[in-house]
Amino acid sequence: MYKTIPDQSTKLPSGIIYIVANEAAERFSYYGMRAILVIFMTQYLLNASGQLDVMSENEAQGYFHLFVSSVYFMPLLGALLSDGLLGKYRTIILLSLVYCVGHFALALDNTRMGLLLGQSLIALGAGGIKPCVSAHLGDQFGANNRHLMSKVFSWFYFSINLGAFSAMLIVPWLLQHQGAAVAFAVPGLLMLASTLIFWSGRYRFVHVPPAGMRFIKELCSQVGLKRLTKLASIYAFIAMFWALFDQTGSSWVVQAQKMDRMVFGVELLSSQIQAANPLLIMLLVPFFSYGLYPFLSRFITLTALTKMSIGLFLTVLAFAIISVLQMQLDAGYAPSILWQLLAYVLLTSAEVMVSITCLEFSYTQAPKTMKSFVMAFYLLSVAVGNLFTSVVNFIIQNPDGSSKLAGASYFWFFTGLMLITAVLFKVVSHYYQEDAVTTA
Repeated sequence: MYKTIPDQSTKLPSGIIYIVANEAAERFSYYGMRAILVIFMTQYLLNASGQLDVMSENEAQGYFHLFVSSVYFMPLLGALLSDGLLGKYRTIILLSLVYCVGHFALALDNTRMGLLLGQSLIALGAGGIKPCVSAHLGDQFGANNRHLMSKVFSWFYFSINLGAFSAMLIVPWLLQHQGAAVAFAVPGLLMLASTLIFWSGRYRFVHVPPAGMRFIKELCSQVGLKRLTKLASIYAFIAMFWALFDQTGSSWVVQAQKMDRMVFGVELLSSQIQAANPLLIMLLVPFFSYGLYPFLSRFITLTALTKMSIGLFLTVLAFAIISVLQMQLDAGYAPSILWQLLAYVLLTSAEVMVSITCLEFSYTQAPKTMKSFVMAFYLLSVAVGNLFTSVVNFIIQNPDGSSKLAGASYFWFFTGLMLITAVLFKVVSHYYQEDAVTTA
């Protein structure tokens, strides 16, 4: 029989290690696969006859962001399944199996059909379990050991970035030296291992039953709908942040291919530079939490919305650097990829202030029975932002494969949009202050 209520112990819940290990392996599988998608589509994609059938840069970037958008639409389905019907554990197991099949579809079929099938299944699996895993982690704690929750969530977040960091170094290397089949199969094996690890902890987990109709009534109530509407007014701006941030896996990779990638005598692969983001996250989160935020709080009231506003302006600066670098490339120069690393520092700082803060803000604003659903609703901002970038890339592509926004004009376009977004968010957030939660 499964446990349905937490133990009264003051020690760490016994199922935690399975969840943290599961998350590290799952994030390796997702970010490893994602790190090579644009390179695969522009250099390795085949037709049914086994001949090269690659995409243009804009087409590949369009499909990349369409895939990421799909991943972040699926948390709504996962939240509805877990909170309303199956419960978190069964939802995670079911969709993880779908996730595994998607990885192996990519490994076995390097054509556009295999790409479509694999990405569709991965989007369903990866997106569907996203709002469930962190909520399932929180379910393991009772009144006597709740004081350990923040420490466990820190390890949980560390495991995410450790998995992503190692994947972004290893999988691009596998693609270049072992081919696409092996490069996609390894993340699939890690996802299978992740599922087995999670299944192994089934008798140690607390299995909170789904709320069923109580969840539906809360969702459709006047209070629930009003809260979602207010949060949507914030998420509309955060969507533009994700429209730019996730280009580290598309346009930034394409740019890196044309730069001087020699670093300390070693030539980096263009897609390996993405590993800078999870590495910087592990360094910057404690710096912001214990250094920068307390320092800034001496001078300003550091609410969640204030942090997000600063993060949006940092995003403008990061893309301005990328735009200037592209101007150098357009002029025939080959600047060092270390300049792109400077942009990563600014963009990752923005991620800490926007993404992590907004996630915490969303949780505190959510009614008790709607925690998973509100997390999924927040993730819709990622989906909408990536959908916007995908549409832009398809629209600007000319029939001959060239672009209406060629070179630096592409990056300046997004830099300008982000500046407008940051200014408007600053104005709108002023009228939202009385409902914001201070997180400093």
